Amino acid sequence: MKFFDLLALIFDNLGRRKGRVALTAIGVVIGTASVVLLISLATGLQQSATSQLWGISDLSRIDVYPGYNFDSMGGRGMVVSSDSASSGVQLITPQTLDDFRSIDHVTEVIPRISFNGSSVLKSGRLENYVWIQGMDTPDLSIFQYPVAEGVTTVERGTAVIGGWAATQFYDPKQRPGQDPPDQPELLDQQVKLVLTKWTNDGTTVTKTITLKIVGVLEQAQGEQDSALYVNFDDLKAWNEWVTGQRINFSKTGYDQVAVRADSPENVVEIADQINEMGYQASTPQSTVESINSFFVVLQIVFGGIGAISLLVAAIGIANTMTMAILERTREIGLMKAIGATNRDVLSIFLGESAGIGFVGGIGGVLLGWGGSYVFNIVATTMMSDGGTSLAASTPVWLPAFALVFATLVGLLSGLYPSLRAASLVPVNALKYE
Repeated sequence: MKFFDLLALIFDNLGRRKGRVALTAIGVVIGTASVVLLISLATGLQQSATSQLWGISDLSRIDVYPGYNFDSMGGRGMVVSSDSASSGVQLITPQTLDDFRSIDHVTEVIPRISFNGSSVLKSGRLENYVWIQGMDTPDLSIFQYPVAEGVTTVERGTAVIGGWAATQFYDPKQRPGQDPPDQPELLDQQVKLVLTKWTNDGTTVTKTITLKIVGVLEQAQGEQDSALYVNFDDLKAWNEWVTGQRINFSKTGYDQVAVRADSPENVVEIADQINEMGYQASTPQSTVESINSFFVVLQIVFGGIGAISLLVAAIGIANTMTMAILERTREIGLMKAIGATNRDVLSIFLGESAGIGFVGGIGGVLLGWGGSYVFNIVATTMMSDGGTSLAASTPVWLPAFALVFATLVGLLSGLYPSLRAASLVPVNALKYE
């Protein structure tokens, strides 16, 4: 039997039982739509997470933290203070910085510290709790922070504020029901920074610093959004005020160090060397790899959930084809009597079961894609700030894969009934009532 003749016969047979075929195909539609929608959702979540990370991260930067839980230390830069010896902390000292600089492909090594007390930023009557950071570099542009206005040069007595922190001022005297105050214009303005520390007897001591805001960063969904960046020497002096003693970084170590590579391709190699030295290195690439691994598992789980519906649909197709063979036993006998081979009969019924899967697959792909589109609209609408939300994203390969998979499910479901039909003896089949 010619291919196109076979194809015409298959669709003619399916067309004679539209109701039964439609009901059977519904299971395939639901299963295929579930696979498409759930995998699209997992893919969208992955793309959203990774795109945000790539968008806010300097791909050449490695964040290095003190090492923990080591058995022994030795070598250059591996200094443990008396306070940290018992807790097993491998400090990042000035000698450590030299060790980092000696690593191939390292271009910058910039230590950073945080304020060790409480801090409130005041602009007129408005206040804002801020996270104070100090970078041992005169210009923050090296970190590729996006700037909304002003400059990123931090001199003594000046500061650069994160985009989110610049919009979080509140009126401490505001009464319930009142509208929130307008956010202050900070660029080139003098602000008050109130520092707070607590003495051993519990007494609260405050210190007020006057700063000039010379730059405001754009909001980029990163750590810089909530920070107030000040001069490194200024912050060191404030921490000395908190502790009441001079800070020696050879004994206390730095909170964190930013190491920059000459190219993103060398980041992983540098991070591995730093980890081998006993410190903890974090890179955007490692975070992305972890995210991708998680979402691959999530895609498999979601796809498996959808495949369960296809399994139920497969049982329905097998039952439909079994009933069709019983109803068409005399027809099968007549076909064989006029010359149809077992292969012809097998091809016809396998084609019909595959056709049911194909039709259901088309409907499922369209329904799944439409569901993803509606999900994206609803998710975006629910975002109060009008930004992007967790959205479904249908990969280019997914519709084709789902359609082929649904067709194969139909084909395999009809295999046993088709083999039964092909094995019927023409004489017995013609006698069947």
